[in-house]
Amino acid sequence: MDFKTAIVTCLTKYVDFDGRASRSEFWWFSLFQFLTVVVLSFVMSLLASLASLALLLPALGVAVRRFHDIGKSGWWVLIWVLPFIGWIIAIYWAVQPSQTESNNWGAPPAV
Repeated sequence: MDFKTAIVTCLTKYVDFDGRASRSEFWWFSLFQFLTVVVLSFVMSLLASLASLALLLPALGVAVRRFHDIGKSGWWVLIWVLPFIGWIIAIYWAVQPSQTESNNWGAPPAV
C-alpha cells in the first residue's frame, strides 16, 4: 500500500474498528499524521492542535485494525497509556508482520 492509498483508506474508515490493517497502512498513516502536525505547528499551534484532534479517531482506528492484523485484541491499544514500557511493546507489535492466515478479525489485508 502506498502513501496516498493508506491516507485515503484510514480517513474513509476513520471510525471502523473492525477488520485488519497492513503494516504499511499503519506506518504511512502515522507518517502523514506526524508530518501534518509538524507542518501546522510552524503555522499556528492552534491548527496543529485541531489537526491532532481531527486525526485522533482515524489513528485509533488504524491502530486497532493493525493489532487485529497480528492477532491481538484492539483493546491492547490502551498499552500506549503506559509510558516507555507500553510504548516499546506497542511499537514492537506494530512492526510485526501480518498473520498470513485468517483470524478472528477477517482475512489478511491486501498489501
